[in-house]
Amino acid sequence: MTSSRRGIGYGAGAYALWGIFPLYFTLLEPASPMEILTYRIVWSLLVCVIALATLRRLSNLRSVTPHQFRLLASAGVLLSLNWLTFVYGVTTDQVVEASLGYFINPLVTVALGVVVLGERLNRPQIVALAVAGAAVVILTVNYGRIPWIALTLALSFAFYGLLKKKAGVGALESLTLETAVLFLPATGWLVWLGATGTQTFTGYGTAHALLLIGLGVITTAPLLLFGAAATRIPLTTLGLLQYIAPVLQFLIGVVLLGEPMPTVRWIGFALVWLALAIFTADMLQRTRRAGPALADTPGADDPEAAAIALQAMTAEQRRSPEDGS
Repeated sequence: MTSSRRGIGYGAGAYALWGIFPLYFTLLEPASPMEILTYRIVWSLLVCVIALATLRRLSNLRSVTPHQFRLLASAGVLLSLNWLTFVYGVTTDQVVEASLGYFINPLVTVALGVVVLGERLNRPQIVALAVAGAAVVILTVNYGRIPWIALTLALSFAFYGLLKKKAGVGALESLTLETAVLFLPATGWLVWLGATGTQTFTGYGTAHALLLIGLGVITTAPLLLFGAAATRIPLTTLGLLQYIAPVLQFLIGVVLLGEPMPTVRWIGFALVWLALAIFTADMLQRTRRAGPALADTPGADDPEAAAIALQAMTAEQRRSPEDGS
């Protein structure tokens, strides 16, 4: 098997694992979203440290500058918000809305590039964002409220990716520092749960305790797969593979968990998928125009690289006046 094919396999595996997270979280009842979050932080830190030690990369942590650490500390706060929101969505039977957040995340990331980085949009990208905006309005009317779970997931992950990109630290090292920053608050919360008798780690059987410990493994495993993929395949390919996760989450919500999908909601999601189709087609067209050098650019070793891939592959063209804006 060629390196490229292995890379696609690793990338697909990473996003497939991220996509089936809802099934894992449903097994953790009766743990609350906050308890799940705190155990995920604690055990993820342990697994990350073990992985760094195994890979002989613990020394890389010493090279992180104070500025990079501040960026990663802020990213850690956003990561905890993202994790907590996703777990809440799953445990309250709102997996479909959670999947919406990751469908619109690439579009939110592009909008963030315009607002924060001063990048320019071409006409197809403007149309894609307008269609996505219309979809959010329709879904707001359908839900009877702003789809805050989806928007929180998309915004928190977009800002998280921006901070991680600015920090420029390896994926495993950065996740280690992010969870280390959150370790003391997480531990304090677990102590409080134990003192109030509301923790579920004990008293619900060995299987439940092992599933809570397993949160560290399921968080780190897809990250390692992504890192293996990022060094073998172009950033464009990673950008396309990222849709595996929300597709699986959507199917889990609708098919396996039986969440309702009235006609209006289908229309809203259809508009989101149309916006992504327009956006992706434009990205692919511009990648071909840019030539083999850009098309063959490998992804950076960072889990957010795929989330910003569609933006990154056309960033240079957006800065030019071609096609207007």
